[in-house]
Amino acid sequence: MNEKILFVLTFVISSIIFAKNEVNVYTHRHYDSDQSLFQKFEKETGIKVNVVNASADELIKKLELEGKRTPADILITVDAARLHRAKSKNLLQPVISESLIKNVPSHLRDKDSYWYGLTYRARVIVYDPNKTNINDLSTYEDLANPKWKGKILTRSSSNAYNQSLIASIIAHNGEEKTFEWAKGIVNNFARTPKGNDRDQAKAVLANEGELAIMNTYYIGKMYNSSNELERKVARTLKIFFPNQNGRGAHINVSGIGVTKYSKNKENAIKFIEFLTSEAAQKDFAEANYEYPVNPNVEASKLVKSWGSFKADTLNLSILGELNENAVKIADRAGWK
Repeated sequence: MNEKILFVLTFVISSIIFAKNEVNVYTHRHYDSDQSLFQKFEKETGIKVNVVNASADELIKKLELEGKRTPADILITVDAARLHRAKSKNLLQPVISESLIKNVPSHLRDKDSYWYGLTYRARVIVYDPNKTNINDLSTYEDLANPKWKGKILTRSSSNAYNQSLIASIIAHNGEEKTFEWAKGIVNNFARTPKGNDRDQAKAVLANEGELAIMNTYYIGKMYNSSNELERKVARTLKIFFPNQNGRGAHINVSGIGVTKYSKNKENAIKFIEFLTSEAAQKDFAEANYEYPVNPNVEASKLVKSWGSFKADTLNLSILGELNENAVKIADRAGWK
């Protein structure tokens, strides 16, 4: 065998070995805790994790453009609706795994097993107990009551978290009632929607409004923030879980799926099984103030201090199915 042929064979064999020992991850999440978990996975399995960070919309577009040539094995987003969109665009493939079925409750994974939740968070009402009587709070629907005129703070309807909240209300109440609700919410805005979830909480403390609609884990992040104002906001305001006498509070997930053209499918499944295992879920819970999807793992001490709550068990695939309708209703209602 001459040297040239030997070189080519060595290159090919090396490429195959390398391909069998990596998993390529496209992720919208950008937390240090995720990187730590990826390193633990590498140490336990010897499988190298290569990461590309971008927004979910950018990653989905990238997968579309790359087609069969994509190097991605995994897609991670912070919203069930984006995962549903990836599935609808034929960018994911179903994965059947006994471990995943055990680790992830049925309402926190796709009905056809195209994606699985990693963590979840509740979209709640945040209020200042010095200004608002908790007995005046009840449901998402009640936020449209004229008694809250000029008092509701929330971000734009272009935000995925608000779109999924609206989609959940469509699922439970129908489109017409949701439209009337959205109009009521708009009429009760304290200001034109702007900023992120943290900005809504800051605005409550600054008396720009009375009630903020936001995700729970932002309060945890603010509680331990290096910013003094954020710590003050988190230590002053309280969390209220809506609809506790009915369907429960709306929740959403960060979730994960195997790409349609994954070259390392076996590694990708091991990766998802690892991230939903009890050990990894404990790390998720402690590091980012999210709720673990694995029912055998408890939330962090700070998260538990907010109290237990009844969560809506609507299958989160439905949030994606109704996303387009939710956007149209928000537009019709004038929710900027």
